[in-house]
Amino acid sequence: MSDREPIGATTLPRRGVLAAGAAGLVLASGRRAFAQDAGTLKVGFISPRSGALAGFGETDGYVLEVARKALAGGLNVGGKTYKVEIIDRDTQSDPARAGQLAKGLINDGIDMMLATSTPEVVNPVSDACEAAGVPSLATVMPWEAFYFGRGAKPGQPSPFRWTYLFSFGTEQFADAYISQWSLLPTNKRVAAMYPNDADGNAIRAHLKPLLEKAGYTVIDPGPYEDGTTDYSAQIALFKKNRCEIFNTFPIPPDFVTFWRQAAQQGYARMVKIAQIAKTGLFPSQVEAVGSLGYNLATAVYWHPDWPYKSPLTGVSGRGLADGYEKAAGKQWTQQLGASMSLLDVGFAALRASGNPKDKAAVAQALSRLDTPSMVGAVNFTKGPVPNVVATPIIGAQWVKAKGGSRYKLDCVITENATDRNVPVSAKLLPYG
Repeated sequence: MSDREPIGATTLPRRGVLAAGAAGLVLASGRRAFAQDAGTLKVGFISPRSGALAGFGETDGYVLEVARKALAGGLNVGGKTYKVEIIDRDTQSDPARAGQLAKGLINDGIDMMLATSTPEVVNPVSDACEAAGVPSLATVMPWEAFYFGRGAKPGQPSPFRWTYLFSFGTEQFADAYISQWSLLPTNKRVAAMYPNDADGNAIRAHLKPLLEKAGYTVIDPGPYEDGTTDYSAQIALFKKNRCEIFNTFPIPPDFVTFWRQAAQQGYARMVKIAQIAKTGLFPSQVEAVGSLGYNLATAVYWHPDWPYKSPLTGVSGRGLADGYEKAAGKQWTQQLGASMSLLDVGFAALRASGNPKDKAAVAQALSRLDTPSMVGAVNFTKGPVPNVVATPIIGAQWVKAKGGSRYKLDCVITENATDRNVPVSAKLLPYG
């Protein structure tokens, strides 16, 4: 940490907020709510908006527009008003570029970094911020890949002073999967396709034992490389073992290749539950496999039916989804709520710091932050490890949209083991 003593958190009054509910913001009309100008806060925002992971960043332009409008009057902290500049960058799904972009924003003098979506984005950005002493907050990746994947050791103090994450972990996946898989009768034999990357290695190390402890037999042919084009050996193994549950965490193009081959070689017909993650999160990814996408099981880290609002903007989940569909002419995606929650939590930390220009104060505020967000409560004092909050993930399924819908697919919630406040809206259907 910095040699400077961080300023303690400040509890702010709720007067002078935007009508939309953006606590701590001054009125857009130009009235300063008894605050004095205090310069400009520069906040970096890095996500993948093109390339293989582009589905994660597809909605970020809209979310940032909503946030910028809410922040147009500035951010009020301790009687001072700070203008806010959010500088967004596209990693193009390239981890090396993600690190370079982070270093560029750090050199440009940002006060805080926000990053989202997969270890390929979050880890290189977080590493750059940790090295430079810049507070960083991220979301949407298994927390084990963020924490242990960057060098932390179980049972030892955190090596990270500046970098924080709130996101789901393998325990949340296990709870959701065990809950979801119990909804249909199967032989409890799981075909596991986990890649040789940060996500796949974390899932193999931490999720697989939990599934086995719950009574599932996991058939794991071993890690495969991203970009593999022939999965015949794995498919043959899954058919031989009559695996009625399929589980995978691939980059989106790899799943399309695998699942088409699985259908051609007769394995897809054997599957009762096809549980996919990292891909199949967004409508465009499921539509890429055509009719093979119907009844694919997924898990959601946000859905418009979640009963939470954004404290930064005041928008509800359904309002966010409807606003995006109207503005973009596209179907909502779960990343809408995740990216909005990243902004919710990030600006809550800046407010709680008491002095958002003091990087040490911001980092300390993150370490003790307890705040509402679009994905629910985020409390860094509870762990499961330092620098991390584990957030819910909920079982869901892609089904054929009802007649009259503008879209081909609908994502319905089928279980809620990790957050009972989220309403279940449909029964799980067998694949095929």
